[in-house]
Amino acid sequence: MIDPSEPLEDQVRRQEKIIAALMKRASREHDVGDSAYSLFQSAIALQGEVWEKTRDLEQALDTLGRASNQLKIAEYAREQTERNLADALDSMEGGFALFTEGTLEICNDQFRVMIPDMAGKVIAGLDISDYFKALRLSKHVVSRATTENGANRRSVRSRNGVETPYPSVVGLRGDRWFQITHKTASSSKTVLLSTEITSIVRQNRREKNRLIDEQTLFLQAAFDHMTQGVCTFSPEGALLIHNDRFQELLRLPVSLVRKGTAFGQILEFLLRHRTLDSGQREDALARWISEVHAGQGMETKFRHDDGDILDIRVHGLPDKGFIMNVMDITAETQTTELLEQRVRERTQELTLANDRLRKQNEEQALIDEELRLAKERAEEAVSSKTKFFAAASHDLLQPINAAKLLISTMSDSAAKTPLAATVNRLERSFNSIESLLHALLDISRLESTGTEMSVSSFCIGELLTSVREDYTQLAEEKDIRLDIVPSSAWVSSDQRYLLRSIQNLVVNAIQYTESGRVLAGCRRRGSNLVLEVWDTGIGISRKDQHRIFSEFTRASPERSGFGMGLGLSIVDRACRRLGHPVSLRSAPGRGSVFSITLPVVSAPAEEHRGKPETVPVRADDMDLIVLIVENNPDVLYATARKIESWGGSVLTAASTEEAIGQVRDIGMAPDIILADYQLDGDDTGIRTIVAVRDETKTHVPAIMITASPEEQLAEDSRRHDFTVLTKPVKLSRLRPLVDWKTRRSAAM
Repeated sequence: MIDPSEPLEDQVRRQEKIIAALMKRASREHDVGDSAYSLFQSAIALQGEVWEKTRDLEQALDTLGRASNQLKIAEYAREQTERNLADALDSMEGGFALFTEGTLEICNDQFRVMIPDMAGKVIAGLDISDYFKALRLSKHVVSRATTENGANRRSVRSRNGVETPYPSVVGLRGDRWFQITHKTASSSKTVLLSTEITSIVRQNRREKNRLIDEQTLFLQAAFDHMTQGVCTFSPEGALLIHNDRFQELLRLPVSLVRKGTAFGQILEFLLRHRTLDSGQREDALARWISEVHAGQGMETKFRHDDGDILDIRVHGLPDKGFIMNVMDITAETQTTELLEQRVRERTQELTLANDRLRKQNEEQALIDEELRLAKERAEEAVSSKTKFFAAASHDLLQPINAAKLLISTMSDSAAKTPLAATVNRLERSFNSIESLLHALLDISRLESTGTEMSVSSFCIGELLTSVREDYTQLAEEKDIRLDIVPSSAWVSSDQRYLLRSIQNLVVNAIQYTESGRVLAGCRRRGSNLVLEVWDTGIGISRKDQHRIFSEFTRASPERSGFGMGLGLSIVDRACRRLGHPVSLRSAPGRGSVFSITLPVVSAPAEEHRGKPETVPVRADDMDLIVLIVENNPDVLYATARKIESWGGSVLTAASTEEAIGQVRDIGMAPDIILADYQLDGDDTGIRTIVAVRDETKTHVPAIMITASPEEQLAEDSRRHDFTVLTKPVKLSRLRPLVDWKTRRSAAM
């Protein structure tokens, strides 16, 4: 019934209530009961309970006494702590105030008397917002510094939860300064500390003034040592500092260079010394002053009576003031005027020179026009020569081709007769004529500016094989061994001119070699292929190695019977046009090595078709019907006799129309067509080949024999599937080619 955790006073009151209730109960039982024994028994029981309750009461009173002593001790300790806290707060150098839930709980005297007219208001229970409101309204406060916005905002929370900004620094009358610092002790307690910083502020002010004085001295010293005149003005236009050069240049009296002189007074003095009337001076003065105060600046030139010229410029300063610079530009102006005078003089001289130059240019233009006309005439002459050679080549090659065919037929007939030697000499003579004619044509084409190289990719082994077939007999006649090393490399070049270059090198090596051998082959060198022609001939001295590439030059004058000295010249010109370096290594009596460096390219995936196989054939076993189309009767006759000597049956025609008539007469397609490209009029061998194939409904194999360059018919040969042979026809190539094309056609 009694909770020991309750205060002692409450326990005593509760026990007294229990005892009184028991006594009332005992009295009621005594009144009702009629037995003395029962009453005595009740009295005894009641007495025991009273003793127990009395004992409990005594224990409770004893506990209450001890608790009362402890309470007195705690109260004394609290009073002692408050006195110590008060003494500590009073001993603090600055003010201290503790606010609980935004309400003042305790503060020291320094905090209370910091603001004299607020001492009576700083009492316990004062709201913190009321304190700062009174601080703002205090007559003793002359300055407040705080940050109202942004991340550095300083504020405290009042009892009603309102954020109240407070100043971080407070200035009081008498040049006293306090710093207010806000500290949060807990979620409900706030501490304000006020620290007097008067000495610090005064020290900072003295240091600032000292620095300003030093800066002023430094600035004045810098001004005094400047060659320009400098003067600074306040935003109101009052003179602040200047140097002596400023007064000296402007010829100002001492009264106008004192501190505080108005900017307008100096301008007015300057305007009075210029040749302006009063109205103009007032307008200029007003304009200058308005421009300066508007921040636009001012710039003008001033000339003294003695001739000195000044450049005056006014610029704005960051503090809204402005600075005036005065510079003596007399020397610069005189120099400029002198330069301008010289420029005028030089301009006149240049004008005269330009007139002379214009006349010279007009004369030069006339000369250039004459040169242009002469160049055009020269180019026309070269073009005419080229056209002449191109036109003449066909007419020249036609009889040579016929003569070669007739000589070949005659050679077969005159074999083992007294005429054999004569026929052989005649054949060699025509071969020389053919070589000379080809050389002249090559020189003409290479000299022509309009000649374009037909660069393509091909296997160089085909060219080497052709050279071996063409010149093996020539080497055997001189009892020289000609070795051609096969090659499967692919190069990029002009196939016609490269073949001509290789032929010229091999022929040149055979001609100048008495005994031994001639070797032609290729070497790989990085991304290039070097084609080399070796010989064991007479060799070339070092002084002659460059000369031999000129026209009509021979390695040995004694050997004048060998050609006209054009072969190496053609090699040099063709390779230079193609970008193939040509080199030579040689020594007298030890032979020579000519080299041509070619770019290597990748071989195509498919084999190059159209390469005839070398198959041994008999001289008279050609069992074929050959249609020969040629408009030159001599060439037609010679070609027909040669084909007949090989055992073939010949159909001859001079035009496409005659060729179709021959085919219709026999009622069947020929085995092969040998057609000249250029027939009479606009008729061509291509038209003949197409017409015969259309007439017979058969893809008849064909060979085009022409005096035109092979590359001109390259596209037509691919489109119409025929092979091109250039005149004069080499019989060593014609017979294998006829056999190969007819066998391939039969197989297909």
